[in-house]
Amino acid sequence: MPFVTTQDGAQIFYKDWGSGQPIVFHHGWPLSADDWDAQMMFFLGQGFRVIAHDRRGHGRSSQTSGGHEMDTYAADVAALAAALDLKDAVHVGHSTGGGEVARYVARHGKGRVAKAVLIGAVPPIMVKTDANPGGLPIEVFDGFRAALVANRAQFFLDVPTGPFYGFNRPGAKVSEGAIRNWWRQGMMGAANAHYECIKAFSETDFTEDLKAIDVPVLIMHGDDDQIVPIADSAELSIKLVKHGTLKVYPGLPHGMCTTHPEIINPDLLAFVRG
Repeated sequence: MPFVTTQDGAQIFYKDWGSGQPIVFHHGWPLSADDWDAQMMFFLGQGFRVIAHDRRGHGRSSQTSGGHEMDTYAADVAALAAALDLKDAVHVGHSTGGGEVARYVARHGKGRVAKAVLIGAVPPIMVKTDANPGGLPIEVFDGFRAALVANRAQFFLDVPTGPFYGFNRPGAKVSEGAIRNWWRQGMMGAANAHYECIKAFSETDFTEDLKAIDVPVLIMHGDDDQIVPIADSAELSIKLVKHGTLKVYPGLPHGMCTTHPEIINPDLLAFVRG
């Protein structure tokens, strides 16, 4: 399997299919590159080079004892981009991956990045603070940590069964395969990485990263996102980026790339080609 070795010796697994302009996909917590199957197959068929990696401590990458914060995540992506000599790339991030994209593009992407996409993404900052009064209370994330430590396998079954895909909504079309695939991806990773990543995705402030991005940014968000509420994420991020477009999807959930690829993929394609 293909791996890139980072400065601290971590092995970052990646997929690299096709040729043409590269599109790099950044997955959410606690998943892996496999969460992008529907998008990678679509863009491969459209003639693009598609790349997705497993974040350290996730999927098939090294289960490191440290480095589970956004600066290191972004540096790991920079190592991948350098190893593959990626230029004119479009970086697409979902949820936690959206934060990773924001930090990577702002700090490492100059000369390599053409566009960025944030889907159901955590920026500017999720946790409630004096500067972010609309955020989620720290107790929410403390609850995630407690549930992970108490019974990670059950917790990783409860999340996709309920709010992640909106399967808890009346009339929702539940996919048992999507639930099992979410659980499979989550359980491949390391408990310590998943625990520490909760702090990374909830408490990292991406305000200055968003302000620093010079390339066009598409922000996509479902207005029924129960994981990353739109009012304290996309609706704030669009005010911070220089060249941004906000596209809101009525009734769609956090995991809309999986539940509604027939809607998301054409919009992504239009932005990439536009």
